Amino acid sequence: MEVSANTPAVVTGGASGLGEATARALAAKGAKVAIFDLQKEKGEAVAADIGGTFCEVNVTDDASVDAGFEKARAAHGQERILINCAGTGNAIKTAKRDRKTGEISHFPMDAFNFIIQINLVGTFRCIAKSAAGMMTLDPLSEDGDRGAIVNTASVAGEDGQIGQAAYSASKGGVIGMTLPIARDLMNEGIRVNTILPGIFNTPLMNAAPPQVKEALAASVPFPKRLGNAEEYAHLAMTMVENGYFNGEDVRLDGSIRMAPR
Repeated sequence: MEVSANTPAVVTGGASGLGEATARALAAKGAKVAIFDLQKEKGEAVAADIGGTFCEVNVTDDASVDAGFEKARAAHGQERILINCAGTGNAIKTAKRDRKTGEISHFPMDAFNFIIQINLVGTFRCIAKSAAGMMTLDPLSEDGDRGAIVNTASVAGEDGQIGQAAYSASKGGVIGMTLPIARDLMNEGIRVNTILPGIFNTPLMNAAPPQVKEALAASVPFPKRLGNAEEYAHLAMTMVENGYFNGEDVRLDGSIRMAPR
């Protein structure tokens, strides 16, 4: 699908990091981008800068997502592109023993569910609601192409580290549902792909001390650096614009394979 002037698009988590870079890449080609995010000040600033629309959306809440799509569609029309970048993580061992006291504790279930609800259920919620809207559109080509969806998983979905049980489960779920969703939507001309980023230079990573960032960069086989958000956006745009790209989970990681810690 060619991204051209006034193509309607929605980017979740579009106020910063990977989502912001993708929103800007879409807008650079003329797309009208709606940003779904909870960061109101940042989201409004990005939207104003790219001529888009900010929608304050909590992806874990049905009513909030519905309101976001209603606002986005009122401003730009039914989206043909959905990029899911909203997500978060935590680092808690499944069960652990305190080295000083010997006290044993386990992963709090509410903390596990919190990550699953945002990263996995939130992603699926946006996919399902967007796909239903895309199905109302006329095809753009002889192939019947109506729309494209790109999700964000993580290399942790395949080789998660110590303390990443919830995060890895959520991202592994996004990987696992990519192909069946693509198959669900194959007769409607809606393509679905997923990117598995490695270690990227995002606002969350920028908070880490320089020596930590240097050590992480050194662990990447090649190139020996952190990924840039623009590189994620480039792959997302390829997945949108290449009409034969469908049902794929693609690592974008400099060939890193994560060690246990």
